[in-house]
Amino acid sequence: MSNFRLTRLAVLLIAIGFSPLTEAQETVRAELGKPLQQAQDMMRAQRYKEALAKVRDADRIGAKNPAEQLMLDRMRGAAAQGAGDNATAAKSYEAAINSGKMPAGDNVKLMQALAILYYRAQDYAKSQVWIQRYIKEGGTDPQVRGLLAQTYFLNNDFAKAQKELQATIAADEKAGRTPAEETYQLLVSTALKQNDTGAYVQTMEKLVRAYPKKQYWSELVNRLASKKGFSDRFTLDVFRLRLAGGLLKTANDYMEMSQLALQAGYAAEGKKIADMGFKAGILGVGAEAPRQKRLLDLANKNAAAEKAGFATAEADALASKDGTDMVNVGFGLVAAGQADKGLALIESGIKKGNLKRLDDARLHLGVAYASVGKKDLAIKAFKSVQGADGAADLARLWIVQTTTPMN
Repeated sequence: MSNFRLTRLAVLLIAIGFSPLTEAQETVRAELGKPLQQAQDMMRAQRYKEALAKVRDADRIGAKNPAEQLMLDRMRGAAAQGAGDNATAAKSYEAAINSGKMPAGDNVKLMQALAILYYRAQDYAKSQVWIQRYIKEGGTDPQVRGLLAQTYFLNNDFAKAQKELQATIAADEKAGRTPAEETYQLLVSTALKQNDTGAYVQTMEKLVRAYPKKQYWSELVNRLASKKGFSDRFTLDVFRLRLAGGLLKTANDYMEMSQLALQAGYAAEGKKIADMGFKAGILGVGAEAPRQKRLLDLANKNAAAEKAGFATAEADALASKDGTDMVNVGFGLVAAGQADKGLALIESGIKKGNLKRLDDARLHLGVAYASVGKKDLAIKAFKSVQGADGAADLARLWIVQTTTPMN
């Protein structure tokens, strides 16, 4: 919960101390009622320290009955809270609750105030106690409920924090509400604290869909490859996703992606990436310029050879017993600018069947469609991707990339 929201909520709760005089006025002696009325007027004028002193004057009057004591505790708590004396406020509110004389509705509000006071005092264990009592007694303020996960997190109980946050998000989703951005952020932090990359990626996917910011997208894509079970063979595919989202920034990014594309047999793609790096002024400068120029020369050479050999490669692929080579050659054709021919070949390869990795082929079909702006067909292909080795993760993120503009 932001400091602004916490402060606003706490200020509203100070008003709890204003009500007792009208509720129990008939049972209060005049010598006690007068200073309390003055204290109440001072609180209305936000003169909390003076109000607290006036309550202390009233407290010196002896032989108080239960109604008078309750009124004093509530007034003292409200004045102390306004004056920033949180310890006195907490002690007073607890005394009021423990008296057993509080109206049910006000009881819940005081529990709410205590939860916030202890949270501010960094006594997270006590804050948890009062939040839980608040919820048990029927309190429904989602901001207070949100504090519970924060107290668990700040007390290093990340598993409980994660469970509470997941429940909050599930409740919001069931009710058709968009969970708060800070709820997602805290859940991401719990995953990181527990080194749970799977939970991190899952939460970041939800976060970036609900709050499509480039910083979230960058964090999600760049960390994807560290997810448990994510196959190294998708390294180039991660770069493709980063490229589509405008996340290639450094010379090493362009060099590595270009080299990976060349090694995978996609020379036109490798040349395209190298050309982009040089055009952006990221490659071809500094001490590494000669090595980068050699890569560009190699990419140009390989791309020319690839272009000259496409007809033969296509014929060999069509003669193959399975559709794997058809998919690979088709993807190369799309990268080389022959989109219609390449896409048709990929589709035919998938229909031919007996592929070594069907989900990889479906993923690359989606990437190929996305690269030429055919979003609907790309999404259809991505939705067909399954598997637990990274293909499905990439497909989901491609759907986000294809459908969600990032701020």
